[in-house]
Amino acid sequence: MGLLTAAAIAAGAGGAVVSAPIVLGAVGFTSAGIAVGSYAASWMSAAAIANGGGVAAGSAVAVLQSAGMAGLSGAATAAVGTVGGAVGGLVAALI
Repeated sequence: MGLLTAAAIAAGAGGAVVSAPIVLGAVGFTSAGIAVGSYAASWMSAAAIANGGGVAAGSAVAVLQSAGMAGLSGAATAAVGTVGGAVGGLVAALI
């Protein structure tokens, strides 16, 4: 593995981990709850309608809201870092 590839993998992993909370907040999954009028609010409404009036525990909306309020768990941080590293490696391969 070349230096460029290693640097791209590290940058992708680190960038993904750092940006995940920012992206969650930007789409409406905030530490104070789901932001009114946001993409997250629309998604939550659709999930509640599809589920008969409530958001199912363990659903994507519930997991993202949990991450928005409490931050990413260790396992979620590892997963986000792994995906970011893979994307960084792919970008380096294309360069």
